[in-house]
Amino acid sequence: MRFAFAFLTLEPLLRKPYFTSKEAKDIGVHPAVLSHYVKTGRLRRIRRGVYQRAEYQNPSAFRWEDLVEAVYSIKGGVVCLISALAIYGLTEEIPRQHWIAIRHGTSVKTTRGVKILRFRDIELGRTEVELEGAMIPIFDRERTIIDAFRLLSRETAIKALKVAIAKGGKNRIDLVKLQEYAKKLRFNLSPYLMSITT
Repeated sequence: MRFAFAFLTLEPLLRKPYFTSKEAKDIGVHPAVLSHYVKTGRLRRIRRGVYQRAEYQNPSAFRWEDLVEAVYSIKGGVVCLISALAIYGLTEEIPRQHWIAIRHGTSVKTTRGVKILRFRDIELGRTEVELEGAMIPIFDRERTIIDAFRLLSRETAIKALKVAIAKGGKNRIDLVKLQEYAKKLRFNLSPYLMSITT
């Protein structure tokens, strides 16, 4: 009876693509109850502290659901490069796989549809964005653009830089931060910035 009541209490969270054990606890559902629901097949555990209703299907065909699940399943993973450019609207390229960065020297089980890249400085530019109710770790726009120049084609990187500079408001990139990242990551951005901004 207690479990049935707890499942009803969870109802608002069960409509979301993902929810955390903290969110469940905040509405009075103990983590042990969540574990019971995972064992009985009513919930899916995505990673430690992150859950989803077992039969969850987003009526709006959530574009990023697989990416969120992938980054949650990789300890210390951060969305990067093509996937990050797509989230920020800085590329027209549709990622064929999910690009996720991990700390250099970390071993991870490779998963189909996921491209793993190892970075020495994984904290530089690391932030979070919300996608359909799920908070995911991702490199900020500035770090993503510098990484694009370092690791992707020049064409992709230049297009991303042009789009980023053209954006206004809260989506505007910080040119000072961009140049600081370029210096820290030992990439000479100046010629590209000059050709775009002059």
